[in-house]
Amino acid sequence: MNASGDRLAEFRRMHESGCFVMPNPWDVGSARALATMGFRALATTSAGFAWTMGQPDNSIGLDQTLAHLRVVAAAVNLPVNADFQNGFAVEPGELAANVGLVVQTGVAGVSIEDFSGDPAAPLFEFGLAVERIRAARAAIDDSGTGIVLTARSEGFVWDRPDIDETIRRLSAYAEAGADCLYAPWITSLDHVSAIVAAVSPKPVNLIIHTPFTTVAEAARLGVRRISVGGMLAKAAWRGFLDAAKEIAQQGTFSQFVDLPNLNALLDPS
Repeated sequence: MNASGDRLAEFRRMHESGCFVMPNPWDVGSARALATMGFRALATTSAGFAWTMGQPDNSIGLDQTLAHLRVVAAAVNLPVNADFQNGFAVEPGELAANVGLVVQTGVAGVSIEDFSGDPAAPLFEFGLAVERIRAARAAIDDSGTGIVLTARSEGFVWDRPDIDETIRRLSAYAEAGADCLYAPWITSLDHVSAIVAAVSPKPVNLIIHTPFTTVAEAARLGVRRISVGGMLAKAAWRGFLDAAKEIAQQGTFSQFVDLPNLNALLDPS
């Protein structure tokens, strides 16, 4: 199942100008709820999905991820970007084969990380990381789908907060064929501006995982795309955990007030 041509074309147009928010649902219900709110695109979250399976992030395998992407992409009439982690592969050829699978799920975009899977040496060696993005680009081109390729550099996520190395990697990924560039957990507006300038005219994705900026301010800095990763899922879990703890510890039910009408929200008619 490939994404419709209209959704793919619209997703690519969205990366050409302006700034849009692409929130991250973690299942079909959250995807459909977000689709009612005027957002123009959605993105999956590997962390949010893993938590629904009772597991931490980076613990879900390729087959489960592909199945999840198919279900979410089919559930909404919006472009969906796939959080594909590090592509579930090390070598470029293996990554290309897996990208060939993800383009068949109905997503309009895919994000590939340079996280090695080893917290002690968390980033793939520079040359290998660049070759992986080049291989992903070739796989998408060979598929003829034209889905948007986003390249992520994970240094700030894994306690390697080196902005110069992050920019070096993102610039190289742009040269290797990435359509969009992304460095999660950047919170310095100066760093955001530096990344935007370094990879221009390629668009930049910014994750807002703490209230360090706003959509309007990010747009002024030249950010093209905003996501929130697992933050909406965490917010939902917080509500669930707070209510459950109150019941377990106090025997009271004060959280059961002014709850949303989910049947009305999700009624397809």
